[in-house]
Order: sequence, then C-alpha cells, then structure tokens
Amino acid sequence: MLRLCVAGAAGRMGNAVISEASAKGHQITGAVEASGNPCIGRTLRELGFCGSDTRIVGPDRISEACRDADVYVTFTSPVAEMQNVPAVAALGKRIVLGTTGFTEEQNRQLREAVQGRVPAVFSPNFSVGVNILFSLAHALKAFPQEYTFSISEIHHTGKKDAPSGTAKKLGQIITDVRGYSRTVYGREGLSPRQPEELEITALRAGGVPGIHDLIVAGPHEMLRIEHIAFSRSALAQGAVYAAEWLSRHTQPRIFSMEDVLGLS
Repeated sequence: MLRLCVAGAAGRMGNAVISEASAKGHQITGAVEASGNPCIGRTLRELGFCGSDTRIVGPDRISEACRDADVYVTFTSPVAEMQNVPAVAALGKRIVLGTTGFTEEQNRQLREAVQGRVPAVFSPNFSVGVNILFSLAHALKAFPQEYTFSISEIHHTGKKDAPSGTAKKLGQIITDVRGYSRTVYGREGLSPRQPEELEITALRAGGVPGIHDLIVAGPHEMLRIEHIAFSRSALAQGAVYAAEWLSRHTQPRIFSMEDVLGLS
C-alpha cells in the first residue's frame, strides 16, 4: 500500500488518479488545489472522490499535505508546478509529474530542482499504450527516405497547450530517427510539403480525452498507428503504476515511463 499526495485533486485528472489509486488499496494522505478553489477545506469523502477524510488544502500548505506521503502525484499547470515541484523535492518526496505545456526554460528549471535530489518520473503521457507507441516509433527509421511522417492529435476543448505534450514527444522521436529539421503545424494556401518537414496538427473538439495518430506514407502505401484513450483513467492507471514502481527506487534521478515499463 502506498500513501499518495495528489495535486490538482479536484480536477478531472486528479479525480481519476484518486479513484484509480483508491481502487488498488492505496491511501490518499494529501490533496492540493489551486488557491481560491471552492473545494479547499472539504474532504475527499464529502466530494465523493473516495472514502478518505483527507481535506484538500491550498498550495501554501503543500508541506503539510506531503508530510505523510510516499509519492507526490501531480497534474496541474506549469505555473503551479514551478512553485510546487521544487518545494516537494526539497521535502525529499518522490514525484510523478504529468503536467504538460512547459517552456524549455521551465523544463530546465524543474529538472534542476529535482535531478540528484529525489527519484521522479516525468512523462507527457502516462498511458501504457502511448508509451508503447513511443517505443514503436523508434523502429520506423527503417522506412525508405521517400516515406513521409505526420502526426495528428485531438483533445477536448478545455486543453490549453497545443500540440499536446504527447505529440511533441512523438515528434521529437521521429525528428531524431528521420533527420527532420523543421516542423509545420498545419497548412494554408500554397504550401507544398518539403522533404525536411515534419507535420503535426492539433484539433480541439468536445470532450475527447485524447487521440493520437502517427501516419507514415509512401508513394503506394500508408501505415497508420492510432492510440485512443477512452477516458482519463488510462492516464491515471499509468500514473499509479509509475508511483508503485517509483516507491521501489531510491536513486535520485528523473525517470521516464519507458523506464517504468521496461522499454528503455
């Protein structure tokens, strides 16, 4: 049994993590939400999230929320993480970070705050299927040079960052194996594709949890690999897997879901 502190506890992903962890017999000993959230001060039981009497607190009480936790699991916003993650690392708590949308500078600062201090898993997507897709993408370098690669992703209208962190990571893998030097995010007007270009498109529609397509097309055939998340539970499941895996590791470094799944 693990003891978890969940940040963004009243949000859709936080709620999914709490439900998944509770179903596996883990305890939620801490819960954090953004300042001003109406759920602050209420218990997880009162909110119907699980049977825990843990109260949701604001970020000013994050040390208290993490006090009894083995692992801090967070899906919030880049602004919140820039404050919360360094504070949690300073407390010596393991970290599972699923937030996306960071700038390169924010990523650098977060990694500096965590690397060498605590064991952590950072991933733009904790879905098991998506991480298998990342692994498969490395093998696609075998395609002849005239085959082109494109990535498309669809998410709910409330998602703020585009393209998704998953699409960006997939794009980086493809860029590395195929040698692309430029990424095009959609086309308009007269814009024929150039050999050095990778295409990534993003759509925001309804309540779609997440769809990612990797398309490889040659002159006479096309390979399409699609991952569809039925719900946020796919991500929550992976985050709990990561927390369980992380609890058995003491090396103070940043791991990936590839490490968790034995793919690296």
